[in-house]
Amino acid sequence: MSKINKDNFRKLCLSKLQFFSKRTKIKRDRTICSKIINIIKIHKPKKILLYIPLKMEVDVRPIINELRKQKNIEVYVPYMKGESFVPVKYRLPLQKKKFNIKEPNYSSFRNNNINLDLIVVPIVGIDSTYRRVGFGAGMYDRFFDTLKYRPITIFTQLTLCQTKEIVTDTHDIRADYIITI
Repeated sequence: MSKINKDNFRKLCLSKLQFFSKRTKIKRDRTICSKIINIIKIHKPKKILLYIPLKMEVDVRPIINELRKQKNIEVYVPYMKGESFVPVKYRLPLQKKKFNIKEPNYSSFRNNNINLDLIVVPIVGIDSTYRRVGFGAGMYDRFFDTLKYRPITIFTQLTLCQTKEIVTDTHDIRADYIITI
């Protein structure tokens, strides 16, 4: 039997994430979001990076909406820039960009040196080292590589897709929390 590699593992995980009924996905989204909110309450971060979800990712928009109501918390989302991204304040309207990812208008970008306290990252899977396997663009890895500090990091996934093999590289990011069902 041949050893699994990152690309094959990614394809396997992506196929696993395609088959949820709408009701099941909504239930899983709510459960995972509730757990993320509990972690936020424990750590009390002031600057949080979330993401605008794709269809197969945990829908964290309810968290974004809840946190935006709080005056002491700033909510950021990724804005793709080159092969990585910069955190920008979450503002409406959102526009569809590269990879069909929605982003706020670039004019909301003000400061590239934001010290984020907590980052929520969608994953496709993890390996035995608990490193992230994403969609393959490496944007989160490049972003984390630019940081001079280590924010609290939460991985999210609708259902755990993990291999006992090591398919990641040392530059692939690890999380403090992995929240899935």
